[in-house]
Amino acid sequence: MNHQEAAGSLVLIRPTPWSEREWFALLVRLVRRRTALFGLAVVVFVVGAALLAPLISPFDPLAQDITQRLRPPGWQDALGSVHPLGTDHLGRDILARSIYGARIALLVGCAAVAISGALGMAIGLVSGYFGGRIDDLFMRLADVQLAFPFILLAIAVIGVLGPSLQNIIVVIGVSSWVVYARVVRGEVLSLREREFVQAAIALGSRDGRVLVRHVLPNAFTPWLVVATLDMARVIVVESALSFLGLGVQPPTPTWGGMLADGRVYLTTAWWLATFPGLAILFTVLGINLLGDGLRDTLDPRLKL
Repeated sequence: MNHQEAAGSLVLIRPTPWSEREWFALLVRLVRRRTALFGLAVVVFVVGAALLAPLISPFDPLAQDITQRLRPPGWQDALGSVHPLGTDHLGRDILARSIYGARIALLVGCAAVAISGALGMAIGLVSGYFGGRIDDLFMRLADVQLAFPFILLAIAVIGVLGPSLQNIIVVIGVSSWVVYARVVRGEVLSLREREFVQAAIALGSRDGRVLVRHVLPNAFTPWLVVATLDMARVIVVESALSFLGLGVQPPTPTWGGMLADGRVYLTTAWWLATFPGLAILFTVLGINLLGDGLRDTLDPRLKL
């Protein structure tokens, strides 16, 4: 058998795209994990509330009424309207602001993860596939990035650029590529030695085609798990920045901003900080549980 015939036989073992049956089996394995199912339900609930906020919100989140300030949960006004979670120090409905706050949290989380994930995926692919000086350059840049405490770096940059939704997304997105790059790089280092990649190279495929057609699809699974878990971290970071006054500015409702408003009234109006805190808690918990379930489900060594 000559070299071309050997390469042609090797290319036959390239992993094929998942069929509908395999995707269904993946979903079944994910549903069997109760913690992952709970996380999925929480995520679907939060996303649905954010998308349908204008339809399900009982009040305008920006409407102020000083005569109804600091009303407890379940309070009913003169018109018969009930405030299930009470009102804040400006008479705004806590439930409405919590629902609209989910929009900001998810928008920042999805946008920042998309930026950092795409950047980290590209760097990880190039660094792991080509190696050598390119790999050394990117990994040293990653080491420099990790040397700076992330929250301090974000505070410094936003303090210079000014607090806004766009600046938060860009700062978090550009500063979070390291984890994606390292995970993808490690996967690519293994994939480039596999037979189907070596066969594609032997058959004359260009590096770009090998990366896009053969390496990228097989490195996507660990990237997806990292992206899912990282979204929870981004939501916490956005809430922390909003709590410090460096996030989306008032009167736009954000969970971190609501926590900042409620900290002054912890002893007299506990609901101002409690319900936004619970929103952050359950959202982050749900995303983390879903991410853990995806990791366990996609790991071939842990298939049920």
